[in-house]
Amino acid sequence: MGYKIAVVGATGSVGYEILNILHERAFPASDVMALASGRSPGREVSFGDKDLKVQELANFDFTGIDLVLSSTSAKIAAEFVPKAAKAGAVVIDNSSHFRMDPDVPLIVPEVNADAIAGYNKRNIIANPNCSTIQMVVALRPLHEIAKIKRVVVSTYQSVSGAGKDAMDELFNQTRSIYMNDDPRPQEFTKQIAFNIIPHIDEFMDDRMTKEEWKMVAETKKILDPAIKVCANCVRVPVFVGHAEMINVEFENEISAKDARKAFRDEPGITLIDLESEMEYVTPAEIVGDDDVFVSRVREDPTVENGLNFWCIADNLRKGSALNSVQIAEYLVKDYMKAAA
Repeated sequence: MGYKIAVVGATGSVGYEILNILHERAFPASDVMALASGRSPGREVSFGDKDLKVQELANFDFTGIDLVLSSTSAKIAAEFVPKAAKAGAVVIDNSSHFRMDPDVPLIVPEVNADAIAGYNKRNIIANPNCSTIQMVVALRPLHEIAKIKRVVVSTYQSVSGAGKDAMDELFNQTRSIYMNDDPRPQEFTKQIAFNIIPHIDEFMDDRMTKEEWKMVAETKKILDPAIKVCANCVRVPVFVGHAEMINVEFENEISAKDARKAFRDEPGITLIDLESEMEYVTPAEIVGDDDVFVSRVREDPTVENGLNFWCIADNLRKGSALNSVQIAEYLVKDYMKAAA
């Protein structure tokens, strides 16, 4: 018994990780198909020791497919996801298009796995923004013991969050600077090599960026609509790994010691104590790891019940691909039956 799986965007960075993680975790798949658009069809991608030939998304018939794990642009998702869902597949979509749809669950399994039950309204489940995922994983155990009032988060997001072409741009710009060539930006609004850019996604009418708005709106939908969130999102010249400095104000008393214990006890979180050999963790140290890493946990003396902590995750794994596969694992364990 097994499930027929289609991975959309299979030639991208997240699609590659989805295929890798499905194999790593021995997902019960009887058949796995790789789909993509543009110039990708005909290429081969790896799934364990197998090579999968990439098929054209536009011409693919989703009839008989059980699960679709998709990582495409919102525009492409808006076109094909409803078609796949109508054909009977359950789609786990990594784009932003369906996240705020009230009939589409927005899921981080460690936080709101019970909400997966609502998938059958549209046969679609949305995967949250990568920066939101790691933050709500870290916030949930604190919210359980002290109730969060307000969060101020400043992100330091790697270029892989913008895709393979963005990673290539960082590499090429860095090389150009060393070669005294012009590091002209194409994927980013300004030079990313040896620089930081406080601009991710488009600006909105209130001067907030869309990325910042996503963190606000998605945290409310996933964790608690009463939580106030102030997000400041910045792109940094790092290839993989998103970092966040998070300040939290609570309704009830909570100490740094309480928070550290909560982090230690929480599956999916690794706490690095200042007293440990590592002291704190950086993106370069966690690439390829599945957990959300928390360090520098300390009390904020400027508010009555406040904490600060440093939060890091591999954005291609827990921030995208792993979260999608974890959702799929919950689906097949609790809601779906495989074909004989």
